[in-house]
Amino acid sequence: MTRRSVLAGGAAAAAAGAGLLTGCGTGAAPPPGRADRKPGEKVTLRFWSWVPGIAAPVDLWNKRNPDVQVHLDTIIPGGSGGYAKLHAAVHTGGAPDLAQIEYHILPAFMLDGGLLDLTDYGVEKYQHLFVPWQWRQGVFDKRVRTVPEASGPMAMFYRADLFAKWGIEVPRTWQQYRDAAAKVRKADPGAYLMAFPPANSAYQTGLAWQAGAHWFTPSGQRWRIDMTDPGSTRMCDYWDEMLHEKLVLAEQDMQSGWFAQLQRGQIVSWVGPQWGDALLMGNAAGTAGKWRVALMPQWDETHPSAANWGGSSTAVMANTQYPEEAMRFAVWLNTNLDSVNLLIKGGYGWPALANSYHRTILDRPSKFFGGQRYNEIFAAADQQIDDSWMWLPTTASTLDHLNASIAGAVNSGGKLIGALRTAQQQTVDDLHAKGLEASGPGRER
Repeated sequence: MTRRSVLAGGAAAAAAGAGLLTGCGTGAAPPPGRADRKPGEKVTLRFWSWVPGIAAPVDLWNKRNPDVQVHLDTIIPGGSGGYAKLHAAVHTGGAPDLAQIEYHILPAFMLDGGLLDLTDYGVEKYQHLFVPWQWRQGVFDKRVRTVPEASGPMAMFYRADLFAKWGIEVPRTWQQYRDAAAKVRKADPGAYLMAFPPANSAYQTGLAWQAGAHWFTPSGQRWRIDMTDPGSTRMCDYWDEMLHEKLVLAEQDMQSGWFAQLQRGQIVSWVGPQWGDALLMGNAAGTAGKWRVALMPQWDETHPSAANWGGSSTAVMANTQYPEEAMRFAVWLNTNLDSVNLLIKGGYGWPALANSYHRTILDRPSKFFGGQRYNEIFAAADQQIDDSWMWLPTTASTLDHLNASIAGAVNSGGKLIGALRTAQQQTVDDLHAKGLEASGPGRER
């Protein structure tokens, strides 16, 4: 078993039937022996997470399960250092029993041998409880390695009052969205339909995803990297034009300046994730009642598609001494309706729980969105996501490369497709550095 053979297919392996992932560890400390828990014996599980509102369902579990207590350590978000801490803990044998791990990072922890194979503990009997595409995010070589938690289907938030004032119909296509952007500029030169964030690669990845791109594909025992495919090119050409003609504002989103412009009506729409509702409510409270939600503009109305931004799982780590108890908690956390409703209140995203819209507090009108049952839009978007999209064991580095290259292109007036080409070459190099076979257009190796 070689390092080279690990994660050649990642999460895609199961879907592709390739059986390419062998799942061996590559540096993780050997797991301790499983504890022989006696009936009635009390145990405590350690859980690392930064999910908003996670403390409330953990408290509820602890009240209902006095013999299996969960000790929550709220850590900094993964991309800000949480994953570095968890990787280090995996290597030293000090990992917690459970940890929050985003879908796009799971392959990296597979490479480290940090995830427990839950198939050995019968986790598949719970599969029917979850949204299928989210469940598959944690399946590697037909083995289940995590319990899905939440995702971020994308739709369009927009200011209904300003659209009505300026005579703008809700755009259904990207061409109509472009026309709407021009009308906003004409109606109010100080306003923009949207801000394009130069250094938010998760956002641009979502746009490419919706446009039909497939950046990472297993091919035999190697990864095929193509970030300049037709879907990516179409997406880049569109936003190049929007930026060149100053129909959108080049500005980073989810920053204080961006929130202020939302409050002042200087940015009047946001194609964003479902969990963005909490950001708008919390940071643009003065605009309550003026927002609505519609599906993302489409490239082809006859073949509607949506995108996803974000998503996490509750992983049982390989070194736990209590695998059955940890798995039981992970499943309960993400399927018990009391728990899921608490997580929704905390703003954790779109539940991985199947058919969650009509079963939870998602199905209710919102004063902030003018009485609209806006989550029914996200329920529809969730059904339009291309679930063949896959991630690499070096995805975090790819997103960093995209942040730098896209910001450079926007700031210098360069082409976005050139920025993706640069990130593509860097991604192939990253995989080679990990001892994995990879190639891109013109980069066979």
